Amino acid sequence: MEYQVIIIGGGPGGYECAIRLAQYGKQVLLVERDQLGGTCLNRGCIPTKTVLHTAELYQELREGAAIGLQAENLSVDYAALRNRKEQVSAQLREGIAGLLKQNGVTVLQGTGIVTAPGTVEVTDSEGAKTVFTAENIVVAVGSRPVLLPIPGADLEGVWTSDHILAELPQLNSLTIIGGGVIGIEMASAYSALGTKVTVVEAADRILPILDRDVAQYVGAALKKQNVSIFAGAKVTGIEKAENGLRCNFVTSKGEETFAEGDAVLLSVGRRANTDTVFGCELGLSIERGRVNVDEHMLAAPGLYVIGDAVNGYAQLAHVASAQGLAAAAHIAGEAFHTDLSLVPSCVYTTPEIAAVGLSEGEAKAKGIPVKTGKFLMGANGKSLISGQGGFIKVIADENHKLVGALLYCARATDMVGELALAIAQGLTLHQFASLIRPHPTVEEAVGEAAEAVFGRAIHMAPPRKKK
Repeated sequence: MEYQVIIIGGGPGGYECAIRLAQYGKQVLLVERDQLGGTCLNRGCIPTKTVLHTAELYQELREGAAIGLQAENLSVDYAALRNRKEQVSAQLREGIAGLLKQNGVTVLQGTGIVTAPGTVEVTDSEGAKTVFTAENIVVAVGSRPVLLPIPGADLEGVWTSDHILAELPQLNSLTIIGGGVIGIEMASAYSALGTKVTVVEAADRILPILDRDVAQYVGAALKKQNVSIFAGAKVTGIEKAENGLRCNFVTSKGEETFAEGDAVLLSVGRRANTDTVFGCELGLSIERGRVNVDEHMLAAPGLYVIGDAVNGYAQLAHVASAQGLAAAAHIAGEAFHTDLSLVPSCVYTTPEIAAVGLSEGEAKAKGIPVKTGKFLMGANGKSLISGQGGFIKVIADENHKLVGALLYCARATDMVGELALAIAQGLTLHQFASLIRPHPTVEEAVGEAAEAVFGRAIHMAPPRKKK
């Protein structure tokens, strides 16, 4: 069979691009060296959220007396949790495989390398090589965890997120190097399951990509879960200890100290897999392993790059999916209208965190005058019932047009789409607040935050009048 498009990588960006191209009537070959679904489905988003779901329920049951629940002899069955994690991923993989087949996409197991413009060489598990050609190639090879060049990083028991999610070991204590999204989600999950967790972060606060106020709230919540946090710290090495591994670091005050744990998790970012996919000079512009592309994801004539390997975009599954659809539309000559600059970010702590658009700090850095409205979730009935507090903050420009939002509350990741749509449509605070939202819901607080900009939130004390 002759193919019009070859896609290397079957993660969210790759397989969605393949299906959309098939819907456009293209003959598509999808090459995947590992498992369909990529990192997100097999070693990232889905396994993490499966574990977090169990951890949250376990924590709620342990504290159930406050809401009228009594649970005796409660424990975590790690073997069953591992099986559950695998079952969820397997079911979703099977669904993706079925959709690809139903849409007429050919899936080939093997490692694909672009050896010339329009040419891909595929090596199967036996080492046999096959060459395919197509008018267009889409590279969707994803990324892998960054390994820190620190002494002891190669010791047994020093893991990346890939390893810890694959094994899901039962741990009495865990040291996490890196307080970004992945590190904080793992700290939230393991601490809720009863593990003593220590987080060591080089920046001056955890979750440095988010505004400072949410980092303070999350830090306080984690400390209540017996998580120790050292921000502004520099790791100097890892060594074997009597009861596991010792992580040595210098605190923000210049003091040398350490954290001991059964294991150490390296969670300091991800590196694009572009070093394994381009087997010739293609005239690409690459910065720190990530490829520069245009608004259609085009990196060179007939060559598209999407997902974690693209420079200038967040390494998120939903970004890869949107980029895959953009590339598919351009290949097929169809219109595509998604705003790739407006990307929701989510952190699955308890409560959840979600942000979209400009943060207050980003707006100020760009010289954009903004007004903010903040509503505390203690006055929201649904949040009070669930026992999850937090806040919702909206950010508007001087014309009262929504430009950003930050949610730290229950169901934040399910609600952020409403804010994204409002920003994309250029709604003003008045237009946004005028929508009737159901009661009792967490969503009510979104409208309250918009009214808070004007000091008119109903369930919040009025602002003090200036003398």
